[in-house]
Amino acid sequence: MLNPHQSAVTMARTLASGAVRARDCLEMYLDRLAGVGQALNAVVVLDTDRARTQADAADAALRAGRSLGPLHGLPMTVKESFDVAGLPSTFGHPDRAGHVAQTNALAVERLSGAGANIFGKTNVPKDLADWQSFNAVYGETLNPWDPACSPGGSSGGAAAALAAGLTGLEIGSDIGGSIRIPAHFCGVYGHKPTFGIVPMRGHSMRADTAPSDISVAGPLARSALDLSMAMDLLAGPDPDRDGAWSLSLPRETRTHLKDYRFAVLADDEHFPVDASITGAIRTLADGLRRAGARVDEVSSPVGSWEGYELYLTLLRGATSARLTDTAFEQLAAKAGEGMARDYETLMRCGLTQSHRDWLTANNRREDVRGRWRAFFGDYDALISPVATTPAFARMAGVPKPEQRFMINGAPRPAADTYYWLSIASLPYLPATTIPLGLNKSGLPVGAEVVGPEFTDYRCIQIAHLIEQAFGGCARPPGFA
Repeated sequence: MLNPHQSAVTMARTLASGAVRARDCLEMYLDRLAGVGQALNAVVVLDTDRARTQADAADAALRAGRSLGPLHGLPMTVKESFDVAGLPSTFGHPDRAGHVAQTNALAVERLSGAGANIFGKTNVPKDLADWQSFNAVYGETLNPWDPACSPGGSSGGAAAALAAGLTGLEIGSDIGGSIRIPAHFCGVYGHKPTFGIVPMRGHSMRADTAPSDISVAGPLARSALDLSMAMDLLAGPDPDRDGAWSLSLPRETRTHLKDYRFAVLADDEHFPVDASITGAIRTLADGLRRAGARVDEVSSPVGSWEGYELYLTLLRGATSARLTDTAFEQLAAKAGEGMARDYETLMRCGLTQSHRDWLTANNRREDVRGRWRAFFGDYDALISPVATTPAFARMAGVPKPEQRFMINGAPRPAADTYYWLSIASLPYLPATTIPLGLNKSGLPVGAEVVGPEFTDYRCIQIAHLIEQAFGGCARPPGFA
């Protein structure tokens, strides 16, 4: 039986068994996009004719006794910034509206090679540079839980489409929370991999761009096991760039929550979190204790201001290549203005820092990575907030330095969220975003499970065990 909210694992098994035709599964999603999904504006590029041809080919192959792979015939979409041959990758730039990719991104090629039927692309903000998803090419994407709210960014179209049951699986990218925040805002799962294990080739406006520091690609889905299935396909070296090494991520064999040692970091005095999020995390912690796990509320081994400032320095160093020469010169002229810890000042200084300054910051990051390795000698995973707030009211056009979130009745800089994102991004750690239910306003609340480097399957397995014990994705009203 067709169900648009099925997990990708279940749907793939159903398609592989022949119980449902790949063409029927595709038409289900296309019908939903033309119906309940139209107002969301989440899937902004469709490749209908080619997708129907591929669906028919998948059905024909199955009749002939052949499987196309573990994703045989599964309809899915990808973030607009990933190249798909024959489709645009605009990154939200109007002057790229006529762009047509010549080849698939490597991540797209791996999913397609496993049998996935990629039928469209999902919306992003311009330059992937906001926690909202709007641009002058495709317009604005809405949150299926509340159209007045942001679905997150920059993989906002991806998370909104999954939550609304408009696609079977998704892949996003994350340098500043772009997988985790949309998953948290829309109540789905997302995995930010360990840095460097999923190739980024084909995720850039220029084919010859070197892979960016901090930036990763990873899956979003409606169940934790979907993340694991996707990572099986996505992780591994780029044969054109990394042919001399191989990857063997450790599998997680523990199957009970009682076998784990959890650290919990639910709030911070300098970067406070909405009570609905801290409450949900502490409720989860109580549930984990009842399940027999060791659970300790902890302090981070990295000071909150230290992590925040160092992450922004390296993050903005990584994104500085996007600047035009004119924009760089204008920022450099103002680099020393403002308060030392003000977000806008840190942003300007990071975008215009010297290479020597970057090297100094990178050495400080190595010290931070060492402190996290020592921390994880005592704990298997850390559970912490993804952001300081649930989905916020849309504010398209408001620059990031001017954005404010209401946190427990008081306005706070939206940039406070960078501290929580720094926990995993700064030291290159894997992090799996998990849904933890709804707040009093009916908006999703989530958290992230962070582990040591290369324990991606551990983070996902913990997410799966939490899903089994306490529940997973809910369905937005109007999209069931």
